[in-house]
Amino acid sequence: MPFSLQLSHAAPASVDSPLLAIVLSQDLTLDDALRAVDSPLAGAIQRSIARRDFRGGRDETMLFVGGDTGAHRVLLVGRGSAPLTRATARRAAAIAARQAGKLGTGAMHLVLAGGDANADAIEGLALGAAAGSWAYPDLQAQPPEKDRRARLESVTVLGADTDAVRAGFAAGAAVAEGQAIAKRLGMMPGNVCTPETFVEVGREIAARHGMTLTVLGRAEMEQEKMGSFLCVAQGTPEEPRLVALEYRGGAPDQQPVVLIGKGLCFDTGGISIKPAPEMEWMKFDMSGAGGVMGAMDAIGRLKLPVNVVGIIGSTTNMPSGTAVKPGDVVRASNGKTIEIINTDAEGRLVLADLLVFAKRFNPAIAIDAATLTGAIVIGLGANAVGVFGKDQSAVDEVLAAGAASGEPGWPLPLWDEYKEQIKSDVADLKNTGGRAAGSITAALFLQEFVDGYPWVHLDVAGTAYSQVDLGWIPKGPTGTPVGTFVEIVRARARR
Repeated sequence: MPFSLQLSHAAPASVDSPLLAIVLSQDLTLDDALRAVDSPLAGAIQRSIARRDFRGGRDETMLFVGGDTGAHRVLLVGRGSAPLTRATARRAAAIAARQAGKLGTGAMHLVLAGGDANADAIEGLALGAAAGSWAYPDLQAQPPEKDRRARLESVTVLGADTDAVRAGFAAGAAVAEGQAIAKRLGMMPGNVCTPETFVEVGREIAARHGMTLTVLGRAEMEQEKMGSFLCVAQGTPEEPRLVALEYRGGAPDQQPVVLIGKGLCFDTGGISIKPAPEMEWMKFDMSGAGGVMGAMDAIGRLKLPVNVVGIIGSTTNMPSGTAVKPGDVVRASNGKTIEIINTDAEGRLVLADLLVFAKRFNPAIAIDAATLTGAIVIGLGANAVGVFGKDQSAVDEVLAAGAASGEPGWPLPLWDEYKEQIKSDVADLKNTGGRAAGSITAALFLQEFVDGYPWVHLDVAGTAYSQVDLGWIPKGPTGTPVGTFVEIVRARARR
């Protein structure tokens, strides 16, 4: 069964639920509604708090077993001492959902203690419940029935009967659906998620929300003179795809927000082949494109009054007799020539032609997202998105959106001095400037293909997926940068 999210205005003590999860801060405040939940438990919650068996620390949990009616189980989840935000509520809700999955309850009710459930917090609860319950079991055999635990398939968020709470829940549910699309695309193996998969998903999103879909293949890209994109695709027999989705929620003459994503369904590194250990993680090299697809679906669900265009470029980077070689020179669609130094610096070659293609839409702002460099993982780890741009107001807008959505970014410089590293002896520029400042020189390369519109580049190589369990979500795709993309558009809708 598909996962479902509901909003209810019922009192916590009145619900009949396999599991009632209560999110508490470290001040451990139980309002009257939650004290009524404690009554059938003979005050066990209050005693546990008084004895400091439960202290409300971040990610702390404590389970109580109830009766056959009302809440069959009550789970306390700590959110720590940090202020209540969309992100802190999301994390606590995800912890609750993961515990529900381990218990096999199948369904859960979720509530914030202390009457703190404002619209942002409700949105965070919906996002977290979906994140903590997400799984990709499609290619796995089911265990014997006696060993199975029911998957968490239904979460009901409890909140006040207000328009603000309803709006917050609707936003959380919409973004959660978008993140599920991005995560599913990311988790698919490279032989399952192909460039054609992005066409199919784009077609579904376009049909669901009345968007315009444009698809270019190899022949159409040759007509557009996209030699930078096509050189990456020349090593694979699979048809490369450029997919553009146009959502017209604003006035006809309103300049659109343009979202751009790198979609390498698998990246071997090409002739400059990657080391074998952990190369399987390169199925996630399409996370930028997955983020664009997920964001476009969420924007359509929210019916935001802003024009938005989503553009993705998808192919696979393979070594073969026809693959591009180090030392080759290719020409991008804006006429600039590029010396290929390392065929593993391929994402920027795809994005170069996408950035030129974006100009035809006359963007109000263009934001690209890509798992672009290992250097950003060294610099920022898994906790921050690398943010690059010369237009400070555009950078500030993106940083604010990332902070609000729980996908924080950190700005890095695009100083002209770094351009020396990507100068070529035989072409207009090189596709890599070496290891030093690798994320910065990659962004400066992209900047060469931006013409006349505000632009911000997001390097999500450290944040779009995780190779370890993060506690609140399992290892694998995180859903980044869907939240940032959607929040940029939501913020513009509020202007």
